[in-house]
Amino acid sequence: MEDAVDQAIVEVIARDARATLSDISGEVGLSVSAVQTRLRRLESTGVIAGYRAVLDPEAIGRPLSAFIEITPLDPAQPDNAPELLEHLEAIEACHSIAGDAAYMLFVRVASPGALEGLIRDIRAAASVSTRTTVVLQTFYEHRPVRPL
Repeated sequence: MEDAVDQAIVEVIARDARATLSDISGEVGLSVSAVQTRLRRLESTGVIAGYRAVLDPEAIGRPLSAFIEITPLDPAQPDNAPELLEHLEAIEACHSIAGDAAYMLFVRVASPGALEGLIRDIRAAASVSTRTTVVLQTFYEHRPVRPL
């Protein structure tokens, strides 16, 4: 980012990705065309990587969330679990982590039975052991990432 105005634009977008050019213009004190130019530059340089809808998991039939730690059964096997599991749509995120496990998965499914089936699929696809923690309640997520 070039300056404080870019930072202000990013903060507005982080708070509300559906903010109009006019809304942003009013908050940062630039003309609509200047905001549009800066937004295009922020997008083309990758500062703004994209926009997405945040869906209600319960409304779309995936009320059960869990974290699944995975550890290779054979430490000598190739470290390609993310590629082997990418086809499993219930996996929302895959993080490489420090500690005993190699990766932490965040998943959303329809039911305990669906979670059990997903764990079975993960173990088979990537030849890993798993440790699962079911989420009882989420107090906040999807917090906007703000520039320092």
